[in-house]
Amino acid sequence: MEFFRNPNIDFLGKKWYFLAFSLVFSLAGVFSMLFWHGIPWGVDFRGGTLVYVKFSHPPNDNAVRSALDRVGLHNFRLQTLGDKGSNELLIDLSVQETSEEELERGQNRIIDALETNAPAGKIDLNNASSLTIKKFLMDKDPLHLGSDADQKYTAVAHDIAGFRKTQGGVLSSVDQLKGVVDPTVLASLQDSFFLSDFGVYETEIVGPQVGGQLRRQALMATIYSLAGMLVYLGFRFEWIYGVAAVVTVFHDTLITVGAFSLTKTDISLTVIAAILTLIGYSNNDTIVVFDRIRENIKLMRREKLSDIVNRSINQTLSRTILTAGLTFLTVLALYLFGGEVLHGFSLALVIGILIGTYSSIAIAAPILVAYQDWRIEKGRRPVGMPGKAR
Repeated sequence: MEFFRNPNIDFLGKKWYFLAFSLVFSLAGVFSMLFWHGIPWGVDFRGGTLVYVKFSHPPNDNAVRSALDRVGLHNFRLQTLGDKGSNELLIDLSVQETSEEELERGQNRIIDALETNAPAGKIDLNNASSLTIKKFLMDKDPLHLGSDADQKYTAVAHDIAGFRKTQGGVLSSVDQLKGVVDPTVLASLQDSFFLSDFGVYETEIVGPQVGGQLRRQALMATIYSLAGMLVYLGFRFEWIYGVAAVVTVFHDTLITVGAFSLTKTDISLTVIAAILTLIGYSNNDTIVVFDRIRENIKLMRREKLSDIVNRSINQTLSRTILTAGLTFLTVLALYLFGGEVLHGFSLALVIGILIGTYSSIAIAAPILVAYQDWRIEKGRRPVGMPGKAR
């Protein structure tokens, strides 16, 4: 299948336009990372606490921010989770406000901040742990169990917490527990508990040391992959081909990370996985073009290298658009319908595939030609020309 029949586009003649495009987006990303938004590391890399909150109504982000500010929680991020109507928020606290020992304290501060109309002396049933519920029942002993109370009330507390989970983590009425617990227990709960309009259903913590270690490992994984690619292409073609490919992949990575910085989208472990995937994907397109250039160098000995490169890019253009286009449609569907968990991963793939396909044509090949022209100007023989190709 071909999209173009015998295309004759002068890609190298447009190299300065390509350079301007790349320069603008690369500098925008660099300035964003250095001066504007920084690198938006996710909690996996910077450390901190993630608190997942379910509301009984669509949450007001501004009201939540004001409530958290009032209790002294300032360095945090809010993120909507799930589909529209799920009414879930992720509160991402920076590591300065949390530690392993203060995990429960940080969660309680969020609960206290959001409980704006809590009745005095009553416990919030939507945010009470099964241990809190059991302790209350043990003290009240509404069933008059005596010595058997511990085992029975442990089971009752677990039943309440389990049923609350089936309701999305938030009960709208204590009467929902009818049939779940004994009516006497239910009456006791109604007297001493109230229901807030939200529930904290999960809390996760990542220590700063773990985050720092993950950052180093992500950086080393990227460096090793680039070094491996350089060595492979150096032996497969010539070293200039490897250098051109590494510069191209660095260009792709810089623009992708810059886009995350500009949009203030967190870089998580899955995003790093996507970037490593893109390194291989972009390299694959570049190798296809380089392989055709090497073949044409042997067949078109009398032609200028720039003409050979243009011909090679045009000959592989249909293949490049077909493979990149199908892959792009797949990751675009993943971005649109994959949900919040895959948002960062799919966004990196969407940006990376577009930039990677563009750079294989607009960046890698001009670097190769520029180097060969430089050698000719210096009176040296171009590398990889007839007699040197392997």
